[in-house]
Amino acid sequence: MAAVRGTLLKHLRVNATPLPLLRNPKTFPNGLFNLTFNAVRCFSDVVMGSFLDKSEVTDRVVSVVKNFQKVDPSKVIPNAHFQKDLGLDSLDTVEVVMALEEEFGFEIPDNEAEKISTINHAVEFIASHPQAK
Repeated sequence: MAAVRGTLLKHLRVNATPLPLLRNPKTFPNGLFNLTFNAVRCFSDVVMGSFLDKSEVTDRVVSVVKNFQKVDPSKVIPNAHFQKDLGLDSLDTVEVVMALEEEFGFEIPDNEAEKISTINHAVEFIASHPQAK
């Protein structure tokens, strides 16, 4: 069995040569630098940045909170605190978080849900979450 595996792997191997580390972008062949740079930039946006547009997330979060029964829609602003500004208790806050989960199509872990006490906290968490839709 090991001989068969060795023979199979020998035929499946592909020789690859690494690209030399070039410090000067002008020495990259045929725009490879731009392709590489754009790929790295996109990757860093995914790793470091947000996944959804924050203004869109803000609008959707504000809409969800405004539609919550116990909230006065005129008091809902992006930096509103759920308890202090909107008068919600801890159970109401849990219900708001559940409504946000339904709106954005993913489950917020309990340890993170406990940290969400303002609309801005919700926006920051949702905008940076890879599963938010």
